[in-house]
Amino acid sequence: MPVVRGKKIEVLFSASAIAQRNLELAKQVAARDYRDLLVVSVLKGSFIFAADLIRAMHDAGISPEVEFIMISSYGAGTTSGEIKVLRDIDNDVKGRDILLIDDILESGRTLKFARDLMLSRGANSVSIAVLLDKRARRKASLEADFVGFECPDYFVVGYGMDVGHAFRELPFVGVVKGDT
Repeated sequence: MPVVRGKKIEVLFSASAIAQRNLELAKQVAARDYRDLLVVSVLKGSFIFAADLIRAMHDAGISPEVEFIMISSYGAGTTSGEIKVLRDIDNDVKGRDILLIDDILESGRTLKFARDLMLSRGANSVSIAVLLDKRARRKASLEADFVGFECPDYFVVGYGMDVGHAFRELPFVGVVKGDT
């Protein structure tokens, strides 16, 4: 069990398993008949997954444009409240196929908001790719089109995901198990 910043971290999905899965996901994306594809990475947690998946998509023969959106859910405590766009994309999505990339699909509220936003702006289609799908936490009626891994109901860190702004740099996805 790796020790990072004095914390034991149990590895759920190794760096090599993630790399292999990204190649498979890129091939699945390439098999779709997307026209004028725009990839929209949902920041902050998705930045590592998005970068790796986009590079794998290039290797699979896809050359999309790339954008970034930052969305936040405000509320008291752990309850999600109003969803707001903190940083919007610059490109016009009208008539384009959009691939939203996010790190984890949990409640589904944020990704549903982003999907509906792109559709309301005239996107031709909006597909969703997530590294992790945590169905146990789903609140919105939403499914991802491309899923890296089904995630057990744990709070996960690494590969872009954090706790208190820590552990994003880990090359794997894991669970903090406690102090060393």
